[in-house]
Amino acid sequence: MPNSTHYRIDYLLHGDAKSFRICANTMDNAEAWHWATVDAGIGHLPKYRLDRVPKLSRPQAERKGITSVSWTDA
Repeated sequence: MPNSTHYRIDYLLHGDAKSFRICANTMDNAEAWHWATVDAGIGHLPKYRLDRVPKLSRPQAERKGITSVSWTDA
């Protein structure tokens, strides 16, 4: 990934603070929410790089206990 950047994503899972770092080409709020669901074990990763996977929306993630997602350059 020649144009990738490292990001730090922070979120709360049922009130417990969680944090992780990820390398990605782009990041926005929707992507940060998606990766927070994946880190929490709720969202899915594609089996192959080009596979499309459904991404959970913010309201869906909040129903599963994820809140306060924020991201920044690492």
